[in-house]
Amino acid sequence: MTTIPEVLGALEGVRDPELDQNLVELGFVTDVSVDGADVAVRLRLPTFYCAPNFAFLMVADARRVVEALPGVDVARIALEDHFTSEEINAAVGREAGFAEAFPGEATGELDDLRTLFQRKALMAREGRLGETLLGAGHTPADLAAMRLSELPPGPDAERCTQLRTELGLDSDPAGPAFVTGDGSVLAAADMARFLRFARLVARSLEGNAHLCRGLLKTRYGLTDQHEGVAA
Repeated sequence: MTTIPEVLGALEGVRDPELDQNLVELGFVTDVSVDGADVAVRLRLPTFYCAPNFAFLMVADARRVVEALPGVDVARIALEDHFTSEEINAAVGREAGFAEAFPGEATGELDDLRTLFQRKALMAREGRLGETLLGAGHTPADLAAMRLSELPPGPDAERCTQLRTELGLDSDPAGPAFVTGDGSVLAAADMARFLRFARLVARSLEGNAHLCRGLLKTRYGLTDQHEGVAA
């Protein structure tokens, strides 16, 4: 039988698309229960009015990864305390899309939005990696010549490879280390300007994540020790 830690591990693969951080580390998962082949997960967000499109993606992605676990037949994902909880939960529960969740209000699905924020996340990760490499004495020309396998090991490098795969970009270890969101290879002459902008994107994502954590703590009266579900 699937265990709660296994479910939480799967949910660590689901990210707030706007922040590029996973639901567990953000404290968005409040409860997980396992009853045989049925799994129930409760989610919360920092405010009552968090954007419905991002909320929908997180709920739908949570159902997808949990139901992919061995031994799970049904994952019941419940978003709570949100102004569109009813619509999102019902649509995801019947495997409907975003447009069907909000008929007459939404006119399309969210693939383009997901891609946009994946590209921003890739740029942010590259910005942090570039800052580390420049600080260690590398030049922009060094970075333009660097291979993906040569990036400093750690979460940023791993996430860059994952994002490139998700975006359909070159993720071969022998491929270029730094690319734009559409996969274009950066020339040495363009590297410094690209990294300046990428670092700004990274700081924006980090600032938004810090704000969301603060809002979540204030909304639910949380301490650092009680941000998420206990395994």
